[in-house]
Amino acid sequence: MTVTRRDVLATAGAAAATLAVTKSANAQSFEFKPNQRYPDTSVEILDPSFAKYRIFSSTLEQVATGMRWAEGPVWFGDGNYLLVSDIPNNRIMRYDQSTGNWGVFRQPSNFANGNARDRQGRLITCEHLTRRVTRTEYDGKITVLADNFNGKRLNSPNDIVCKSDGSIWFTDPPFGIGGDWEGDKQTSELPHSVYRISPDGKLGLVTADLLGPNGLCFSPDEKKLYIIESRAQPNRLVWSFDVGADGSLSNKTKFIDGGATALDGMRADTEGNLWCGWGSTGAPNSKGEELDGVKVFNPEGKAIGFIRLPERCPNLAFGGPKKNRLFMASCHSLYALYVEAHGAV
Repeated sequence: MTVTRRDVLATAGAAAATLAVTKSANAQSFEFKPNQRYPDTSVEILDPSFAKYRIFSSTLEQVATGMRWAEGPVWFGDGNYLLVSDIPNNRIMRYDQSTGNWGVFRQPSNFANGNARDRQGRLITCEHLTRRVTRTEYDGKITVLADNFNGKRLNSPNDIVCKSDGSIWFTDPPFGIGGDWEGDKQTSELPHSVYRISPDGKLGLVTADLLGPNGLCFSPDEKKLYIIESRAQPNRLVWSFDVGADGSLSNKTKFIDGGATALDGMRADTEGNLWCGWGSTGAPNSKGEELDGVKVFNPEGKAIGFIRLPERCPNLAFGGPKKNRLFMASCHSLYALYVEAHGAV
Protein backbone atom coordinates (compact mmCIF):
# COMPACT_ATOMS: atom_id res chain seq x y z
CA MET A 1 0.00 0.00 0.00
CA THR A 2 1.30 3.44 -0.90
CA VAL A 3 1.42 5.86 2.04
CA THR A 4 0.69 9.49 1.21
CA ARG A 5 1.34 12.67 3.14
CA ARG A 6 -2.36 12.77 4.00
CA ASP A 7 -1.89 9.51 5.93
CA VAL A 8 0.65 11.04 8.33
CA LEU A 9 -1.86 12.41 10.79
CA ALA A 10 -4.56 9.86 10.05
CA THR A 11 -2.32 7.18 11.48
CA ALA A 12 -0.37 9.21 14.02
CA GLY A 13 -3.42 10.86 15.53
CA ALA A 14 -6.06 8.20 15.99
CA ALA A 15 -7.84 10.46 18.45
CA ALA A 16 -8.59 12.86 15.62
CA ALA A 17 -11.25 10.46 14.35
CA THR A 18 -13.42 11.27 17.34
CA LEU A 19 -13.12 15.05 17.23
CA ALA A 20 -16.06 16.89 18.75
CA VAL A 21 -17.72 19.68 16.77
CA THR A 22 -17.15 22.32 19.40
CA LYS A 23 -14.93 25.28 20.08
CA SER A 24 -14.21 24.32 23.67
CA ALA A 25 -11.97 21.39 24.53
CA ASN A 26 -12.29 21.83 28.29
CA ALA A 27 -13.32 24.40 30.89
CA GLN A 28 -10.29 26.61 30.25
CA SER A 29 -12.10 28.56 27.53
CA PHE A 30 -12.22 32.24 26.62
CA GLU A 31 -15.36 34.08 25.58
CA PHE A 32 -15.03 36.13 22.41
CA LYS A 33 -17.39 38.47 20.59
CA PRO A 34 -16.42 39.16 16.98
CA ASN A 35 -16.64 42.62 15.48
CA GLN A 36 -19.93 42.94 13.55
CA ARG A 37 -18.87 45.87 11.37
CA TYR A 38 -16.41 46.23 8.51
CA PRO A 39 -13.62 47.09 8.51
CA ASP A 40 -12.69 45.27 11.70
CA THR A 41 -11.12 47.79 14.06
CA SER A 42 -8.99 44.97 15.50
CA VAL A 43 -6.84 45.26 12.37
CA GLU A 44 -4.89 48.50 12.67
CA ILE A 45 -2.92 50.20 9.91
CA LEU A 46 0.24 51.74 11.40
CA ASP A 47 1.73 52.68 8.04
CA PRO A 48 -0.09 53.19 4.71
CA SER A 49 1.90 50.33 3.19
CA PHE A 50 -0.05 47.85 5.33
CA ALA A 51 -3.40 48.82 3.83
CA LYS A 52 -3.00 46.44 0.89
CA TYR A 53 -2.73 43.46 3.27
CA ARG A 54 -5.94 44.23 5.15
CA ILE A 55 -9.13 42.79 3.64
CA PHE A 56 -11.96 45.23 4.18
CA SER A 57 -14.59 42.51 4.76
CA SER A 58 -12.44 40.09 6.77
CA THR A 59 -13.12 39.83 10.50
CA LEU A 60 -11.07 38.35 13.30
CA GLU A 61 -12.50 34.96 14.29
CA GLN A 62 -12.04 32.75 17.32
CA VAL A 63 -12.10 29.29 15.75
CA ALA A 64 -11.27 27.28 18.89
CA THR A 65 -10.67 27.67 22.60
CA GLY A 66 -10.11 25.58 25.70
CA MET A 67 -6.30 25.49 25.97
CA ARG A 68 -4.03 26.52 28.82
CA TRP A 69 -1.09 27.81 26.75
CA ALA A 70 -1.27 27.55 22.97
CA GLU A 71 1.93 27.30 20.94
CA GLY A 72 3.56 25.89 17.82
CA PRO A 73 0.81 26.06 15.14
CA VAL A 74 1.54 24.26 11.86
CA TRP A 75 -0.64 23.96 8.76
CA PHE A 76 -1.27 20.69 6.88
CA GLY A 77 -2.69 21.77 3.54
CA ASP A 78 -3.19 18.29 2.12
CA GLY A 79 -5.60 17.55 4.96
CA ASN A 80 -6.93 21.11 5.39
CA TYR A 81 -6.21 21.24 9.11
CA LEU A 82 -3.95 22.92 11.64
CA LEU A 83 -2.14 21.44 14.61
CA VAL A 84 -1.38 23.50 17.69
CA SER A 85 0.37 22.56 20.94
CA ASP A 86 -1.42 22.97 24.28
CA ILE A 87 1.73 22.64 26.36
CA PRO A 88 0.54 22.49 30.02
CA ASN A 89 -2.23 20.03 29.05
CA ASN A 90 0.43 17.80 27.48
CA ARG A 91 -1.35 17.49 24.15
CA ILE A 92 -1.43 18.60 20.54
CA MET A 93 -4.80 19.84 19.27
CA ARG A 94 -6.22 19.70 15.74
CA TYR A 95 -8.51 22.21 14.02
CA ASP A 96 -10.23 20.99 10.84
CA GLN A 97 -10.93 23.93 8.55
CA SER A 98 -13.45 22.03 6.40
CA THR A 99 -15.77 21.04 9.24
CA GLY A 100 -14.77 23.27 12.14
CA ASN A 101 -14.02 20.15 14.21
CA TRP A 102 -11.73 20.74 17.16
CA GLY A 103 -10.21 18.08 19.39
CA VAL A 104 -7.17 16.17 20.57
CA PHE A 105 -4.68 14.95 17.98
CA ARG A 106 -2.05 13.51 20.35
CA GLN A 107 -2.03 13.06 24.12
CA PRO A 108 0.35 12.75 25.83
CA SER A 109 2.57 14.84 23.59
CA ASN A 110 5.64 14.94 25.86
CA PHE A 111 4.72 18.61 26.47
CA ALA A 112 5.28 19.44 22.81
CA ASN A 113 5.98 23.06 21.87
CA GLY A 114 7.08 24.05 18.35
CA ASN A 115 5.94 22.11 15.29
CA ALA A 116 6.86 22.21 11.61
CA ARG A 117 6.62 20.11 8.44
CA ASP A 118 9.70 18.81 6.73
CA ARG A 119 10.11 18.78 2.94
CA GLN A 120 8.49 15.32 2.80
CA GLY A 121 5.40 16.54 4.65
CA ARG A 122 6.17 14.84 7.96
CA LEU A 123 5.47 16.41 11.34
CA ILE A 124 8.56 17.68 13.18
CA THR A 125 8.07 18.42 16.89
CA CYS A 126 9.98 19.99 19.77
CA GLU A 127 9.33 18.10 23.02
CA HIS A 128 9.98 19.62 26.43
CA LEU A 129 9.58 16.51 28.58
CA THR A 130 11.96 14.30 26.62
CA ARG A 131 14.21 17.24 25.67
CA ARG A 132 14.32 16.19 22.05
CA VAL A 133 13.24 16.87 18.46
CA THR A 134 11.18 14.14 16.81
CA ARG A 135 9.69 13.26 13.44
CA THR A 136 6.35 11.51 12.97
CA GLU A 137 6.75 9.03 10.13
CA TYR A 138 4.05 8.22 7.58
CA ASP A 139 3.10 5.09 9.53
CA GLY A 140 2.84 7.02 12.80
CA LYS A 141 6.11 5.85 14.31
CA ILE A 142 8.30 8.40 16.09
CA THR A 143 11.91 8.97 15.05
CA VAL A 144 14.25 10.92 17.34
CA LEU A 145 16.22 13.49 15.34
CA ALA A 146 18.14 15.13 18.20
CA ASP A 147 18.26 14.77 21.98
CA ASN A 148 21.84 15.63 22.91
CA PHE A 149 24.83 17.67 21.79
CA ASN A 150 28.35 16.44 22.48
CA GLY A 151 26.99 13.93 24.96
CA LYS A 152 24.95 16.43 26.98
CA ARG A 153 21.16 16.54 26.96
CA LEU A 154 19.43 19.35 25.13
CA ASN A 155 17.54 21.84 27.30
CA SER A 156 13.97 21.97 25.97
CA PRO A 157 13.68 22.47 22.20
CA ASN A 158 11.29 25.36 21.65
CA ASP A 159 10.62 26.52 18.09
CA ILE A 160 11.58 24.93 14.79
CA VAL A 161 11.77 25.64 11.05
CA CYS A 162 12.75 23.63 7.98
CA LYS A 163 14.86 24.95 5.11
CA SER A 164 14.45 23.97 1.46
CA ASP A 165 17.78 22.10 1.48
CA GLY A 166 16.34 19.63 3.99
CA SER A 167 18.05 21.06 7.07
CA ILE A 168 16.09 21.62 10.30
CA TRP A 169 16.78 24.55 12.61
CA PHE A 170 15.57 24.89 16.21
CA THR A 171 16.04 26.98 19.33
CA ASP A 172 16.90 25.38 22.68
CA PRO A 173 16.33 27.61 25.73
CA PRO A 174 15.69 26.01 29.14
CA PHE A 175 12.10 27.28 29.46
CA GLY A 176 10.52 23.81 29.50
CA ILE A 177 12.74 22.46 32.29
CA GLY A 178 12.51 25.50 34.56
CA GLY A 179 9.47 24.12 36.41
CA ASP A 180 6.69 21.55 36.33
CA TRP A 181 4.17 23.54 34.28
CA GLU A 182 5.42 22.85 30.74
CA GLY A 183 7.34 19.66 31.48
CA ASP A 184 9.46 18.44 34.38
CA LYS A 185 11.84 20.59 36.37
CA GLN A 186 15.30 19.41 35.37
CA THR A 187 18.89 20.59 35.33
CA SER A 188 20.22 22.39 32.29
CA GLU A 189 23.39 20.87 30.82
CA LEU A 190 23.95 23.18 27.85
CA PRO A 191 23.87 26.94 27.24
CA HIS A 192 20.93 28.64 25.53
CA SER A 193 21.53 27.72 21.89
CA VAL A 194 20.29 27.45 18.33
CA TYR A 195 21.02 24.23 16.43
CA ARG A 196 20.89 22.93 12.87
CA ILE A 197 20.23 19.34 11.84
CA SER A 198 21.93 18.94 8.47
CA PRO A 199 20.25 16.99 5.62
CA ASP A 200 22.43 13.99 6.53
CA GLY A 201 21.14 14.07 10.13
CA LYS A 202 24.15 15.59 11.89
CA LEU A 203 23.47 18.08 14.68
CA GLY A 204 25.54 21.26 14.71
CA LEU A 205 25.63 24.35 16.91
CA VAL A 206 24.56 27.52 15.09
CA THR A 207 24.93 30.03 17.91
CA ALA A 208 25.06 30.13 21.71
CA ASP A 209 25.18 33.91 21.77
CA LEU A 210 21.53 34.65 22.59
CA LEU A 211 19.74 34.72 25.93
CA GLY A 212 16.47 32.86 25.61
CA PRO A 213 16.44 32.15 21.86
CA ASN A 214 12.81 31.60 20.96
CA GLY A 215 10.93 32.03 17.67
CA LEU A 216 12.83 31.85 14.39
CA CYS A 217 12.07 32.00 10.68
CA PHE A 218 13.78 32.45 7.33
CA SER A 219 13.29 35.27 4.86
CA PRO A 220 11.47 34.12 1.68
CA ASP A 221 14.77 33.66 -0.18
CA GLU A 222 16.32 31.93 2.87
CA LYS A 223 19.30 34.26 2.77
CA LYS A 224 18.46 35.62 6.22
CA LEU A 225 17.48 33.94 9.46
CA TYR A 226 15.56 35.89 12.09
CA ILE A 227 15.78 34.83 15.73
CA ILE A 228 13.96 36.27 18.72
CA GLU A 229 16.05 36.84 21.85
CA SER A 230 13.27 36.73 24.41
CA ARG A 231 15.43 37.22 27.50
CA ALA A 232 17.53 40.09 26.16
CA GLN A 233 17.94 42.98 28.60
CA PRO A 234 16.63 45.58 28.90
CA ASN A 235 14.57 45.06 25.70
CA ARG A 236 13.35 42.03 23.76
CA LEU A 237 14.97 41.81 20.33
CA VAL A 238 14.74 40.21 16.91
CA TRP A 239 18.15 39.58 15.33
CA SER A 240 18.87 39.16 11.64
CA PHE A 241 21.67 36.89 10.41
CA ASP A 242 23.05 36.18 6.96
CA VAL A 243 22.88 32.46 6.17
CA GLY A 244 25.90 30.84 4.52
CA ALA A 245 25.76 27.97 2.06
CA ASP A 246 27.30 25.74 4.73
CA GLY A 247 24.63 26.67 7.29
CA SER A 248 26.79 29.17 9.16
CA LEU A 249 25.47 32.52 10.37
CA SER A 250 27.18 35.91 10.04
CA ASN A 251 26.48 39.64 10.17
CA LYS A 252 24.39 39.63 13.33
CA THR A 253 22.18 42.74 13.11
CA LYS A 254 19.51 44.08 15.46
CA PHE A 255 16.36 44.03 13.34
CA ILE A 256 13.52 44.80 15.77
CA ASP A 257 13.63 46.30 19.24
CA GLY A 258 10.52 45.06 21.03
CA GLY A 259 11.01 47.13 24.15
CA ALA A 260 9.48 45.48 27.21
CA THR A 261 6.95 43.64 25.03
CA ALA A 262 6.90 39.85 25.13
CA LEU A 263 8.18 38.58 21.76
CA ASP A 264 7.76 34.87 21.12
CA GLY A 265 7.12 33.42 17.63
CA MET A 266 6.99 34.87 14.10
CA ARG A 267 6.45 34.02 10.44
CA ALA A 268 7.46 35.69 7.18
CA ASP A 269 5.19 36.33 4.22
CA THR A 270 6.22 36.08 0.57
CA GLU A 271 7.08 39.79 0.44
CA GLY A 272 9.49 39.56 3.36
CA ASN A 273 7.30 41.10 6.06
CA LEU A 274 7.58 39.61 9.57
CA TRP A 275 4.35 38.83 11.43
CA CYS A 276 5.33 38.67 15.11
CA GLY A 277 3.44 37.30 18.08
CA TRP A 278 3.15 40.24 20.44
CA GLY A 279 2.23 40.44 24.11
CA SER A 280 2.03 43.07 26.78
CA THR A 281 3.67 42.59 30.13
CA GLY A 282 0.46 43.47 31.92
CA ALA A 283 0.91 47.25 31.80
CA PRO A 284 -1.45 49.14 29.44
CA ASN A 285 -0.20 51.84 27.11
CA SER A 286 -0.99 55.56 27.39
CA LYS A 287 -4.48 54.92 25.96
CA GLY A 288 -5.23 52.27 28.57
CA GLU A 289 -5.00 49.46 25.98
CA GLU A 290 -3.37 46.08 26.44
CA LEU A 291 -0.99 45.53 23.54
CA ASP A 292 -1.71 41.87 22.84
CA GLY A 293 -1.82 40.57 19.29
CA VAL A 294 0.35 40.40 16.19
CA LYS A 295 2.62 43.21 15.01
CA VAL A 296 3.76 43.31 11.39
CA PHE A 297 7.15 44.67 10.28
CA ASN A 298 8.31 45.32 6.73
CA PRO A 299 11.67 44.01 5.41
CA GLU A 300 13.37 47.16 6.72
CA GLY A 301 12.14 46.49 10.27
CA LYS A 302 9.47 49.21 10.33
CA ALA A 303 6.18 48.47 12.11
CA ILE A 304 3.36 48.75 9.56
CA GLY A 305 0.38 46.91 11.06
CA PHE A 306 -1.12 45.50 14.23
CA ILE A 307 -3.82 42.87 14.82
CA ARG A 308 -5.31 43.39 18.24
CA LEU A 309 -6.26 40.26 20.19
CA PRO A 310 -7.92 39.80 23.60
CA GLU A 311 -5.12 37.41 24.58
CA ARG A 312 -1.35 37.40 24.27
CA CYS A 313 -0.18 35.70 21.07
CA PRO A 314 2.81 33.35 21.51
CA ASN A 315 2.95 32.07 17.94
CA LEU A 316 1.28 32.00 14.53
CA ALA A 317 1.16 30.31 11.14
CA PHE A 318 -0.21 30.98 7.68
CA GLY A 319 -2.65 28.40 6.35
CA GLY A 320 -5.59 27.78 4.07
CA PRO A 321 -5.43 26.72 0.41
CA LYS A 322 -3.88 30.07 -0.56
CA LYS A 323 -1.73 30.47 2.58
CA ASN A 324 -3.57 33.71 3.27
CA ARG A 325 -5.36 32.76 6.48
CA LEU A 326 -3.36 33.81 9.52
CA PHE A 327 -3.80 31.45 12.48
CA MET A 328 -2.81 32.93 15.84
CA ALA A 329 -2.18 30.64 18.83
CA SER A 330 -3.08 32.92 21.73
CA CYS A 331 -2.96 31.65 25.31
CA HIS A 332 -6.32 29.83 25.62
CA SER A 333 -7.60 30.20 22.05
CA LEU A 334 -6.91 29.90 18.35
CA TYR A 335 -7.82 32.96 16.25
CA ALA A 336 -7.87 33.35 12.48
CA LEU A 337 -7.94 36.24 10.02
CA TYR A 338 -7.89 36.30 6.22
CA VAL A 339 -5.32 38.75 4.86
CA GLU A 340 -3.91 39.74 1.46
CA ALA A 341 -0.53 38.35 2.43
CA HIS A 342 0.68 34.82 1.83
CA GLY A 343 2.94 32.74 4.05
CA ALA A 344 6.44 32.16 2.73
CA VAL A 345 6.39 28.59 4.05
